[in-house]
Amino acid sequence: MLTFLGFAMIATFLVLIMLKKMSPIAALVLIPALFCVFAGKGAHLGDYVIDGVGKLAPTAAMLMFAIVYFGVMIDVGLFDPIVKGILRFCKADPMRVVVGTAVLAAIVSLDGDGSTTFMITVSAMYPLYKRLGLSLVVMTGVAATANGVMNTLPWGGPTARAATALKLDAADIFVPMIPALAVGLLSVFVLAYVLGLRERRRVGTLVLPSGADEEPELVTVGTGTGTGTGTGTGTGSGAGAGTAAGDGAAVATAAGAGTGVPSAGSGAPAAGGDAGEEGFQGLDPQRATLRPRLYWFNAGLTVALLTAMIMELLPIPVLFLLGAALALTVNFPHMPDQKARIAAHADNVLNVAGMVFAAAVFTGVLSGTGMVKHMADWLVGAIPEGMGPHMALVTGLLSLPLTYFMSNDGFYFGVLPVLAEAGAAHGVSPLEIARASLVGQALHMSSPLVPAVYVLVGMAKVEFGDHTRFTVKWAALTCLVVLAAGMVFGII
Repeated sequence: MLTFLGFAMIATFLVLIMLKKMSPIAALVLIPALFCVFAGKGAHLGDYVIDGVGKLAPTAAMLMFAIVYFGVMIDVGLFDPIVKGILRFCKADPMRVVVGTAVLAAIVSLDGDGSTTFMITVSAMYPLYKRLGLSLVVMTGVAATANGVMNTLPWGGPTARAATALKLDAADIFVPMIPALAVGLLSVFVLAYVLGLRERRRVGTLVLPSGADEEPELVTVGTGTGTGTGTGTGTGSGAGAGTAAGDGAAVATAAGAGTGVPSAGSGAPAAGGDAGEEGFQGLDPQRATLRPRLYWFNAGLTVALLTAMIMELLPIPVLFLLGAALALTVNFPHMPDQKARIAAHADNVLNVAGMVFAAAVFTGVLSGTGMVKHMADWLVGAIPEGMGPHMALVTGLLSLPLTYFMSNDGFYFGVLPVLAEAGAAHGVSPLEIARASLVGQALHMSSPLVPAVYVLVGMAKVEFGDHTRFTVKWAALTCLVVLAAGMVFGII
């Protein structure tokens, strides 16, 4: 009964948010509460929720202060050189923009924390996606999948959990997996390339004004019969193409029908709705919050913070709390300025913190009622006896749905030991089981139970249901590529 209720609760949640019948926060709270009553344990709902909140409170605190810290670092210009470098590489080409998103997310993922990866990646790429009228779910999907592959780093969490649960050395698990994970990361770049080509076909090919090496402004494609303001020429097939240039002549070409879109500098909105000047505020080289004289202090503080996080000198929430306080005090010594910076990022903080605490209801009910345990036992028991010698493959395949529908703690400490024991009975090494258990991480990073994904969709202003619908298939494909590579290399 609890097995059925557990699967039904998760399915109901996913269907409602993907059909946009409920907001994620409402669904995370009301659906588990209802199923808790169905399970006959409504009287214990309060205990389950408080227990879930207690477990996720440190994560919520970490995300709150991490958003403030990295928000301040973005305000003061710490990441402007990275943004300029990415933009210089992208050259207003949709394909390069999407590939640049994957590369940036993979590089920043080296810090081992998904929330910081998404904050930096979205902050750098969001204005460009908006300005060019690119699909924002492509950005969130590529970033989440790239981060999921990199999340297998020993300090990222899953590898350490697998090593702890099976009493193994994390290096013995991770190092042999590097070739398979490298293939997985390469597949993400290939995916980004393909999606980028698709976006290029959708919005057209862009050409920057001559001398725009520093890339402060971009020319967006305009398709159709309309014409923009300023000087410029337009060519295309179909009904024609509309173009304009704000600070000099430029050419934009595209095929199809639609409406002309002016470039930056014309004052009119770009493709994609409100993608005009609002989208580029974060890159404004004249913004009042810039602190160029404190650049190396902020860079050193960030490196020190990430180093302390990797070395686990203090709990991560404490590190970000201290870092945010220090960053605010040094960069904005006047109280009104500090209040203004906090207020500027309050929307993201409230959205993410609210989502995390709502998720605490979901996870609290799943764990407290015993649904998670019954679901895991049912799945393990459903494995045919003849699959025993192939338990590593089975573990890799099961890691996709289980790490999506369960927390990493629940999977690695609750299910993995059972799978390892079943494998040992058929001569399968625990190391192979542990390596196979890492396969599903690319999909796990888009799970509704992962707090960092709400940072991603919140900052990108993407509906969680849209992100899920787009990303799951590509993330699952990436997981299967990693699993196949592991088997080909004899790692799994």
